[in-house]
Amino acid sequence: MSYDKNNIFAKILRGEIPCKKVYENENVLAFHDINPQKKVHVLVIPKGEYVDLDDFNNNATDKEIVELNKAITHVSILLGAKNKGYRTLTNIGGDGGQEVPHLHFHIFAGEKIGKMVT
Repeated sequence: MSYDKNNIFAKILRGEIPCKKVYENENVLAFHDINPQKKVHVLVIPKGEYVDLDDFNNNATDKEIVELNKAITHVSILLGAKNKGYRTLTNIGGDGGQEVPHLHFHIFAGEKIGKMVT
């Protein structure tokens, strides 16, 4: 899967599509999913053009990698999810269920999440 500069997350980053922002810094944006799968469903994305986690880990700067990881924890605190628990998920490629060719982590919280794979 190659990076598509017209994917929905690229459009959000360019301000062409609005989002309900939770957190933002120089390298990361976190916002509520428009089609939530749980009571709390937030997406955390790097601002750089990375297709998936493999692309990100191989090509991002150390600063980008650290900031994305720290942002996931920071957002979980902002959401009030850190103490009760939450799940993070990223999909890679077609067989992994990736639908948008821009790295994104889902944060699910606010209720029991259940088994990982059924």
